Amino acid sequence: MRSFDFAPLHRATIGFDQIADLMDRALSTDVAQPSYPPYNIEKNAADAYRISIAVAGFSEEDLSVEVKENALVVSAKKSDDDSDRTYLHRGIATRAFERRFTLADHVRVTGASHSDGMLHIDLHREVPEALKPRRIEIASTKAPKLDAKPVN
Repeated sequence: MRSFDFAPLHRATIGFDQIADLMDRALSTDVAQPSYPPYNIEKNAADAYRISIAVAGFSEEDLSVEVKENALVVSAKKSDDDSDRTYLHRGIATRAFERRFTLADHVRVTGASHSDGMLHIDLHREVPEALKPRRIEIASTKAPKLDAKPVN
């Protein structure tokens, strides 16, 4: 496993401790990430995103979308209504799952929809006015100019 030194990051930045911690967590996980269910993350505009998750076989009642402490948690548990069915082949996985997405600061979930076996979750980054770039005026520190009159 590789080891990265984040000392240069700490020397050149202020207030980005969370990024270093996130990188440490991402690099330290030896466990393979689950691949079920498959999903896409799209960037629709400068501050708009969409997560699309393939949830074939699940209804709206089986799905749960929650935001907890800067994390989006999508989970599903299939109700057992298949007890009277006998499958010769079962290729559509309807096993329970929980998928977590870490949200950056100021990213809000604006809505979720379920159609055609896909769960779509829309997100929007809302940067507060206090955090938007602003121009700082530079005050002049020059000494006042004196009118010099010839002495004679």
